[in-house]
Parts: sequence; structure tokens; C-alpha cells
Amino acid sequence: MPTPKSSGRPASERLLDAAETLMRTIGLANTTTKAIAREAGCSEAALYKHYANKEELFVRVLMERTPNAGPLMAALGGDPGERTLQEALADIARHASLFYAEAMPMAASLFAEPALLTRHREGVQEIGAGPHVVLDALEGRLRRELEAGRLRAGADPRAAAALLLGACFQRAFFLHFSGAEVVQPVEEFAPALARTLWAAIG
Repeated sequence: MPTPKSSGRPASERLLDAAETLMRTIGLANTTTKAIAREAGCSEAALYKHYANKEELFVRVLMERTPNAGPLMAALGGDPGERTLQEALADIARHASLFYAEAMPMAASLFAEPALLTRHREGVQEIGAGPHVVLDALEGRLRRELEAGRLRAGADPRAAAALLLGACFQRAFFLHFSGAEVVQPVEEFAPALARTLWAAIG
């Protein structure tokens, strides 16, 4: 884990380090801009010179500090290359499962406080981000495959994307709520999910 107050690092990085530390330890709902600034050794005014709001910091932590975010977004936008589309879907499912599993504990505390959840939703919308971004990207990927004739005629890219990502999100929920013993290992889950989805749309 980074040390937010380490000397020589730019303020923007120290603030991001501090946001990550606090969001992982006390949850998003309990992480304030004042606490982030204090942890980073900066003023709260300095935070707003670098970031629009706390929500931007949360999105940056998710996308830059969780190991599966980058590979997930790359897989969503990429070309299968030498792999089959079913294999590409399995790769997406694996990264999405691990990404949701890591993101869920940070964001879960928001759902206990409706006012904070509303404020977070508005802040995320303000910067043009949100959980729908992943769904939109997968829908776009599948729509391109449909237009190229690589999916079954009549396949619904939006519904297919929702089925795959919804299953990954549910696995993350079960993992945290009931424990690892109730979920299929991700290396088995992802290809099985992709194989089942491909049987419907391929």
C-alpha cells in the first residue's frame, strides 16, 4: 500500500494514495475530502485543484489502483486476435469478476446512507463516469461482432452484456456475503459463463 505522506511525490499522487488507503480501510461513505487531504499532508483546497470531487478520486482509485480494471477495459475494447470470441468473453468475465470483487467492499458502505448515495451518484454523473460504462463498452463490443456477422442473427448485445456482467457482479456479492466456499473459482466460473452465453448468441 502506498504511503500518502511520502516526500517528493506530487500532490496529485499523494492525494490518490490517501484516497486509496482510506477507501480500502474505512469505506467510501466514511472517506471525506478533508480526511483525504489530511492523510496526504495537503490542504482540502489543494485537493480541489487536482480533482473535481471525491467521486473522481474514487473512480481513479478503481481504474488505476485495482489490478483488473485496466485489463478489463482493454479486453472490452479489443479485438479477439487469434482467440475465439468465446475465449475473449471468458477473459472479460474473469477480469470483471475480480474487478467487482475488489470494488464492492469500497463502495458497499454507501448503500447504508441514502443521502450519501444520492450525492455520490450525482458526483459520478458530473464527471461522466459510473458503473454503466463497463456495460456500455461490452454492449458496443458485442454490437460490432453482430454487425460483422460473428453473432447469431437476432442476438441482443445489450441483454448479452447484462447477462455476463450481472453474473460476474452476483459472484462478487456472494463471495463477500457468504464466503469463498459458495462461489465457483474464477478460473472455472469465467469459461463456463462464456461458454453458456456463447451457446445463446454465437
